[in-house]
Amino acid sequence: MSSETTGPAVQRIFIDKQGPKAYHTLVQTSEAVRAAAADAELDRVAVELINLRVSQINGCAYCLNVHTKAALRAGETTQRLGVLAAWRDTELFTPKERAALALAEATTVPSDATAQESAYDTARQVLTDDQISAVIWVAITINAFNRVSIMSKHPVR
Repeated sequence: MSSETTGPAVQRIFIDKQGPKAYHTLVQTSEAVRAAAADAELDRVAVELINLRVSQINGCAYCLNVHTKAALRAGETTQRLGVLAAWRDTELFTPKERAALALAEATTVPSDATAQESAYDTARQVLTDDQISAVIWVAITINAFNRVSIMSKHPVR
């Protein structure tokens, strides 16, 4: 479709700038979630894998850019980052990472009740209660940030 038939693109507002108090509260929530993940001994690489996988599902280019850099800083490899979208088809991820990724996906797409139950059952086998809670909170938080960036059309430069 040409731009002649669809009209000019509407300039999006950056809702994080338009509603700074709400955004600041989201940032504070993210900081609390990061601390809870650390307290639960969920390492930074695992947290960034969750952030990336959820951002892949949601198609958030801005968050993918931010969290790819963060994952590399945390020690993640380019090989694992390159295959993250197909993590189930590799042997590159530990049982705990696999459980966390499945649970994060189930949190992101909660309408698939069968996948949700399966992910939760697997998580119960290899993650502590605190780690399960942290994984779900990380997924919830990055889902919120994805929506902020997607709806604001934050640019990737």
